Amino acid sequence: MDPSDATPSAELGFDVFAARCTSRATMETITSRWGALTLAALADTPMRFGELRRRIGGVSEKMLSQTLKQLEAGGLLTRTVVSETPLAVEYALTDAGQQVAAAIMALIDTVYRVQPAVDEARSA
Repeated sequence: MDPSDATPSAELGFDVFAARCTSRATMETITSRWGALTLAALADTPMRFGELRRRIGGVSEKMLSQTLKQLEAGGLLTRTVVSETPLAVEYALTDAGQQVAAAIMALIDTVYRVQPAVDEARSA
């Protein structure tokens, strides 16, 4: 293989298509419905749980809580207690989370651009 053909994934030793590669679990977390929407919601500003729940229509408390735990465990966001009484927690993206959120936002922008064609095809 020509070194100029090397991809960053090959250089770093990851292969998302390999069943046991750790990048597969990360990909599954960030591309899940609630993972992607949570990262996108936090792209511009940190939020508290209630703000996130209102921003992400249709997510249950249980699913949002699970998603936040997965993203935190993966190092994509931080959880900071900002007030003890009543308990208030703020979620913010890490540098890695910001990078992933930027890619998700680019995908969302692309969806918005192609949506008229998708809607037209579905109605045909």
